[in-house]
Amino acid sequence: MAKLKWGMIGGGEGSQIGPAHRLGALADGMFEFAAGALDHRPDVGREYAQRLGVAEDRAYGSWQEMLAGEQSRSDRIDLVTIATPNSTHFEIAKAFLEAGFNVLCEKPMTMTVEEGEEVVRVAEASGKICAVNYCYSAYPMIRQARAMVRAGEIGEVRLVVTNFSHGHHGDATDADNPRVRWRYDPAMAGVSGQFADCGIHALHMASFICDDEVKSLSADMASTISSRELEDDAMINFRMEGGTVGRLWTSSVAIGRQHGFDIQVFGETGGLRWASEQPNQLIYTPVGGRTQVIEKGEGGLHDEAQRLSRVAIAHPEGFPLAVANIYCDLADAIRGETRDGLPGASDGVRSIAAVHAAVASGNEDGAWKDARPPMFQSSGAGP
Repeated sequence: MAKLKWGMIGGGEGSQIGPAHRLGALADGMFEFAAGALDHRPDVGREYAQRLGVAEDRAYGSWQEMLAGEQSRSDRIDLVTIATPNSTHFEIAKAFLEAGFNVLCEKPMTMTVEEGEEVVRVAEASGKICAVNYCYSAYPMIRQARAMVRAGEIGEVRLVVTNFSHGHHGDATDADNPRVRWRYDPAMAGVSGQFADCGIHALHMASFICDDEVKSLSADMASTISSRELEDDAMINFRMEGGTVGRLWTSSVAIGRQHGFDIQVFGETGGLRWASEQPNQLIYTPVGGRTQVIEKGEGGLHDEAQRLSRVAIAHPEGFPLAVANIYCDLADAIRGETRDGLPGASDGVRSIAAVHAAVASGNEDGAWKDARPPMFQSSGAGP
């Protein structure tokens, strides 16, 4: 089967997420790296793309140049990844979708709910895929957890508790570090800092595993370092459409925590726990029974977990392979095979709606707010 052609915007040399995308996209031989506009400095971006093996005539100086160049080619790219600052996602995603390209966008998909709804409409009108890189949902044991919930193996879900908290932005003397500063700058990050950066991964994970959507939320947002305009810590209470109660903590000032992303799902007949720092294991406790460790790669797993397990049991699989699983699902989807675990534009707009609802709630002393975008609202908010 011929490789699909892949292009990337942003994610240049020194970027945090760029290498994970390149490793992920190329891991299974489904894509070839055909085009790139990797840096806001045109010459730097062109030079780096060529060092990575992109042909000179497809190493572009800007996303606009890349769009014009790829549109006119008979061998145009099949997928473009957008790994640029948050404030640019909407314009780039909309332009490429309208031009007939499939898109994978870094989160958050947009800065505003209105932009998010527009991306959903444009994607639907174009007939092209707009995926969002909620890559943690592609870990094999997360797919196992979702399949167990869907199969009723823990009964009706009552409660989900999740957090994504680290301490890497806890040093106030490092506030001017450009890799840190933009995350708390409204011009670059939007209305939210830590919740929009990390918390929405945890919120998406809750929806993904529980196979349900967040309906309403109440938030307490805090800027614990006074120079920051946006929050670096948040506590979110939420309720899902099916009645599940949710609790979420996200922080960037929790010194001593490294990655700090975990989730617990509690049902009528059992509970599940997963932590990103031990991603090969899913902890399962049946009601009245002993706690069990379900290992990636062992026999008897659900098909979705087996399909995305890459290496033998007891060998670790990490973040780049979770990203690779997103690209596997994208390749299948581009070729016409349905993958219902692939996060799409509707997930993206739900996330940004939750961000804006959390900010509004925080500004009103935790008042409950409808967390859904208007296009998905059918009833009033409330706990």
